[in-house]
Amino acid sequence: MIKNLVLYFVLGCVAIFTTSCHKEFTKLQKSGTVEQKYKAAIKYYNEADYYYAGLLFEEISPLLKGDSTAEKTQFYNAYCNYYQSQFQLSSYLFKNFYATYANSPFAEEAFYMYAYSMFKDSPTFNLDQTSTLTAIDALQTFINTFPNSKYADNCTQNLRDLRTRLEKKAYEKAKLYYKTSNVGYPGLANYKAAVITIDNFAREFPDSPYNMELRYLQIISQYTLADNSIYSKQKERFEKAMSLYESFKDKYPTTTYDNELAGIYGKSQKGLTKVLEIEEKIKKAKEEYEKEQAALRAEAATESKD
Repeated sequence: MIKNLVLYFVLGCVAIFTTSCHKEFTKLQKSGTVEQKYKAAIKYYNEADYYYAGLLFEEISPLLKGDSTAEKTQFYNAYCNYYQSQFQLSSYLFKNFYATYANSPFAEEAFYMYAYSMFKDSPTFNLDQTSTLTAIDALQTFINTFPNSKYADNCTQNLRDLRTRLEKKAYEKAKLYYKTSNVGYPGLANYKAAVITIDNFAREFPDSPYNMELRYLQIISQYTLADNSIYSKQKERFEKAMSLYESFKDKYPTTTYDNELAGIYGKSQKGLTKVLEIEEKIKKAKEEYEKEQAALRAEAATESKD
């Protein structure tokens, strides 16, 4: 019971103190001068009360244009939003600060914080990555502009993190085409899309640890596409499946996929052999037909002379 009383007393004191602070802040907002608000905002900021500090900085910022305190007001206001995880707004404010005060001693830090805020706002790999691309551009621009900055190493690491995120997104996209493929319409088209997407992935991320798995899935996709294609497209597609397998073995001589892929390679050879046999039969049939037609024309010509 005593513990409960102590708890209630502490909570009551906190409530009284919070109410008192709120009243004091409201009074300052209504009747305080710009100078008083600026000093109070700095005090709130130094005490890590970024909510109240941000409200005051935001309020007085338009009133300080040309004033010596205008620069710090905008800079701290950007940080207030950053510390409250308002990363889109903080990136905008830091970028605007750099554009306005390019010669400021805070300019380099503001540019970095603009890029870093974009980095913090970048979503997980499974969401749209438009803002990730914007963040990459901002971080790279910072490194190009301030190559010797103390923030350069952080930017480089941030860039690696974001590119890994894009890599994971592209990997999942390629796998999704494979997972949603089937031999019926329209699922067969996804095998073709998987093959193309995996090629694109390998070009964009040549050193990715996902490449071996994706190349394995590409061979399966290409073989399945060939095996279920119309006759006129099978030769080219079986040949590509075999070519993909041979390239895979050159790059990855020993893998856990060896037995399965060797089986697919054998099936591709048989499929190609079957197609070539049919082509040969069609060729012979065409030659026989042309001979018959030539004989008939010759016979008709002889009869006309008679």
